[in-house]
Amino acid sequence: MYDVTVIGGGAAGMMAATVAARAGASVLILEHMDQCGKKILSTGNGRCNYTNKMQGIEYYRSDDPAFVLSVLEQFYQQDTIAFFEEIGITPTERDGYFYPNSMQAVSVRDVLLMELERLGVSIRYNVGIRRILDQTGFYEICTKNGNFSTKTCVLATGGKSAKTTGSDGSGFLYLVPLSHKVTDLVPALVGLKAKQPFFKELAGIRAKAKVSLFVENVQKTEDFGEVQFTDYGISGIPVFQVSRFATRALASGQHVSAKIRFLTEYSQDEITAMLKQRFSYSEEKTALQALIGLFPLKLAKVLLKRSGISEDKAAYTCSEAELAKLLKQILAFTCDITDSGSFEQSQVTSGGVVLEEISADTLESKLHPGLFFAGEIMDVDGMCGGYNLQWAWSSGYVAGKAAAKAATEH
Repeated sequence: MYDVTVIGGGAAGMMAATVAARAGASVLILEHMDQCGKKILSTGNGRCNYTNKMQGIEYYRSDDPAFVLSVLEQFYQQDTIAFFEEIGITPTERDGYFYPNSMQAVSVRDVLLMELERLGVSIRYNVGIRRILDQTGFYEICTKNGNFSTKTCVLATGGKSAKTTGSDGSGFLYLVPLSHKVTDLVPALVGLKAKQPFFKELAGIRAKAKVSLFVENVQKTEDFGEVQFTDYGISGIPVFQVSRFATRALASGQHVSAKIRFLTEYSQDEITAMLKQRFSYSEEKTALQALIGLFPLKLAKVLLKRSGISEDKAAYTCSEAELAKLLKQILAFTCDITDSGSFEQSQVTSGGVVLEEISADTLESKLHPGLFFAGEIMDVDGMCGGYNLQWAWSSGYVAGKAAAKAATEH
């Protein structure tokens, strides 16, 4: 019988196993893929942005911010940097984002595996788990590869995003006989689909802009950065940052829209003056030519079309009313959001085990003593920028430490 069995060998699971083993527990990791940490390899575009200088509960989405803070305070950003330096990762910082100096995500995964090997943690790969049984005093984990007994169990199976990396939502199935509640699961950090047909004309365009998200015509959130236009709608980091609110609202049947504000470096008055100057500069220029150099050509065409201005019209003949309509499109380019990319296209899952059934201090189940949670399986998701990995490290640390302590007191 093991002291601690961690189900799931991702970021949170490997951290939990490391911490438990350092506390003197005998530890087993059960992983249903052929390797651990597969999802880590795709983070940060293969470079692994493993934490961020800027921290706080405002970077994490949850119905219970105090819960998140209680976990983060036990293993914060500076603890993450120190931990990885200890096991071999020299950090390099870019605008507050921390990466391994090698700029390779595989380095983060490999040093974790080396530390697990050093600590004598057992790892079983390609394990198909059927169910987890609370036997009152210990847990029996029934798998296609046989049964395993353990004093405590850490569930670190991830969400439903990126199925090919092992995060396929199977962990939620194990919770059904354990009577834990799971919130609705929706994709987050994902592109958004829009109703308007003009997006096919904008596909491939990138533009710096502010994205404001509205639910039932009430603004919920906003973010700034490079927006990517696709044939189905909008994508890019600022869209990813607001997508969680869109997908949750859509799941509940609410109307969702987005307003995109271009030329964010200029005030409204400055843009007004700029348009007047451009449209009166030369009698030879068309309305479309007046926007060349200010917007990508495809975007300029759509802005004019939505403003009711013919792109061939002589620029100097455009009225103040027409320019006012163009200004409105630049300041509030509105689209109706109808859907999002799939779980497979998302970076993280919004939703999970409800937090009121978990102790914030130890991440132990309030329903089943000796059962702990770590990572994305809980109803916590972070913004882009290393926050979901920080949640994995922090929650893995708390769960692993508490599981080892519970096992030794068993």
